[in-house]
Amino acid sequence: MIEYSKLREKLKVETLNGNAEELAYLTHYLHNYTNGVSKSYEQRAKAYFDTINGESSIVADTELQAILPIKWDVPFPAPENPTFTFIDLFAGIGGFRIPMQELGGNCVFSSEFNYHAQRAYELNFGEVPFGDITKLNTDIVPQHDILCAGFPCQPFSISGKMKGFEDTRGTLIYHVFEIIEKRKPPVVFLENVKHLVYHDNKRTLATIIQHLEELGYTVAKKVLNASDFGLPQNRERIIIIGHQDKKFDFSKIKKNEKPILKDFLDKENQFEYLEEPYTILAEQKMQDSGLMFAGYRNKTIRKAGVRPGTEHLSRVHKQPNRIYSTEGVHPALPSQESSGRFWIWHEGAVRKLTIQECYRIMGFPDKFKLLHNKAELYKQIGNSVAIPMIKAVAEQIKTQLLAIR
Repeated sequence: MIEYSKLREKLKVETLNGNAEELAYLTHYLHNYTNGVSKSYEQRAKAYFDTINGESSIVADTELQAILPIKWDVPFPAPENPTFTFIDLFAGIGGFRIPMQELGGNCVFSSEFNYHAQRAYELNFGEVPFGDITKLNTDIVPQHDILCAGFPCQPFSISGKMKGFEDTRGTLIYHVFEIIEKRKPPVVFLENVKHLVYHDNKRTLATIIQHLEELGYTVAKKVLNASDFGLPQNRERIIIIGHQDKKFDFSKIKKNEKPILKDFLDKENQFEYLEEPYTILAEQKMQDSGLMFAGYRNKTIRKAGVRPGTEHLSRVHKQPNRIYSTEGVHPALPSQESSGRFWIWHEGAVRKLTIQECYRIMGFPDKFKLLHNKAELYKQIGNSVAIPMIKAVAEQIKTQLLAIR
């Protein structure tokens, strides 16, 4: 038995080094060689072993059985005795995988297009996701119990151009339908931005549901907020659940009281304080959402040709250039951000959230390993999902739809 950390060093996995697809076959094989799923990956995995034979005897094909099973010394190894299987499409950095594994799920396939997210995923799970889903041979996707997909939200978000299916990214959902049609998983578990509900006069969501129904699924949907699941973030997302027989009951999902941001903050760190004029309101009121508007930066971002009262709006996101109190929750972390947009009012000063705090208010454990510069990290966490919310839904999927307790 060999530790994965030593094997990845021998295989030069660290940078993916132009071999991402081959490493995807290999790491998927190493995770699944005992469960029959590996047949989809075995031939390519062994071929890759052969191509690098001679660089290191540890990866020679004749040594393959000798190094199995792998000792998975990664932050989030697969459960030893899984009770169900799932696949992780548009996997990002693993926001679905962490809670699904915690509940006993074994991930038998993952796919993620972004190179930086692929690297972060491999570092934390010991698996390189397959890449572009539009070029994927769906034959390699194994049978599974739950299909998970936080499919790209930009076409449906108020922060994007809202072109829907006219946008190339919008059509990616159809590749999910292809996998569903081929493998017929008992459960389909989709996540997207709240605005999907209203996009194109609600026709976009209706089209998605219609496709799922035509594929034989009974569909349920609901907008959930991360702040109802123990996270101090006003992050509303639509959850869509399809099952081949039963309708999922969202009312049975367990919720928590809204927490406050200050309880999730670092005590010490290299904080980035606001070093320009700003205004803090003498009276600060908490909104129904849990947000507490504390003040705003005095710098006007929009000047020419704007309506009165919109001087503090961001050009890109059209959201208030505001400062929020840590006595409330934080606005949803954005996916199109590279510098950390929101400022917080905490202990008499204005500063940005640290990267660690951003990951914490999305529910990522502190042991999650971070890669790359701040710009990439902000994008990765903004594109991810609220882990406790996904876990609460998945718990009920197990109970209601898979009859697993």
